[in-house]
Amino acid sequence: MLKNMILSFSLVVGASWAQAQVPVIKIDGSSTVFPITEAMAEEFQTAQKGKVRVTVGISGTGGGFKKFCRGETDIQNASRPVQSSELEACRKAGIKFLEIPVAYDATAVVVNPKNTWLKSITVDELKKMWEPSAQGKVMKWSDVNPAWPKENLKLYGAGSDSGTFDYFTEAIVGKAKSSRGDYTASEDDNTLVTGVSNDLYSLGYVPLAYYEENKGKLKIVAIVGGEKAPKKNEAILPSRATVEAGTYFPLSRPIFIYVNEAAMKKAEVKGFVSFYLDNSAAIVPQVKYVPLPAKAYEMGKEHVKKNKLGTVFGGHSEVGLKIEQLMKREGSL
Repeated sequence: MLKNMILSFSLVVGASWAQAQVPVIKIDGSSTVFPITEAMAEEFQTAQKGKVRVTVGISGTGGGFKKFCRGETDIQNASRPVQSSELEACRKAGIKFLEIPVAYDATAVVVNPKNTWLKSITVDELKKMWEPSAQGKVMKWSDVNPAWPKENLKLYGAGSDSGTFDYFTEAIVGKAKSSRGDYTASEDDNTLVTGVSNDLYSLGYVPLAYYEENKGKLKIVAIVGGEKAPKKNEAILPSRATVEAGTYFPLSRPIFIYVNEAAMKKAEVKGFVSFYLDNSAAIVPQVKYVPLPAKAYEMGKEHVKKNKLGTVFGGHSEVGLKIEQLMKREGSL
């Protein structure tokens, strides 16, 4: 019996030791990019037959960059480019990185399915709802458009640590993080879906993939992009075709992973990044996002091969630029 106990204990210790020896790739950041990276992680771990473990957290793009720039994670999911303050934090900590676009995302403006008065909305109307000066003043639908109901407007949107928040405010209001504060905010897009689906007089914004997963609970609204839009004064719904063409303006954008240069020297991390780029064209549409042009993935592979460090955005987001244009720029740290 003692012999069996010793054998059993040895097996448990051996299994624990073996598990401890399995390399772990740590990823955190954007809830928008999470579904893509999670799918990649599952496929990669299956292909590796348990030889590598990948953990994927959600703390928002901003929250994720805090961890990434402290060297706590290997890869950062980001739904907008690294910002100046984050660049400085990484510099101070000696963290260098590769910036890799992986897909297009569109931000969907959504309302309750029983909403009968809204099929499209202009950028100016969205700005009137969301700009800081709207707080305490634009409180009813009719305050935005007299033809809309004289009912309280309930807004749902991304929290301040979300890259979607940064991008939406820059695209709609004209300045990142510039928003009224009296709305229901969350970094968890499922919370926003639940809120809008339960409130007739609500309006919110979520990544297109979350709308696609919840079509029965939400109604999507077409966007009239204004004078800068490729199709002026035409109401455009987000789709693979309109995102690729750039006509869903200004609420479509590239999304990214950032890879710690030191982590990239580990075989498992380099293998995962290569796997990500090799399989994005197939996996990205499976999780309801829009893949980049094939040329962009090839450029990404070339950047990995040449160890191209830094960001091409200079510490701020840009609205309406083509991904190929961005990737040809020289990076900076």
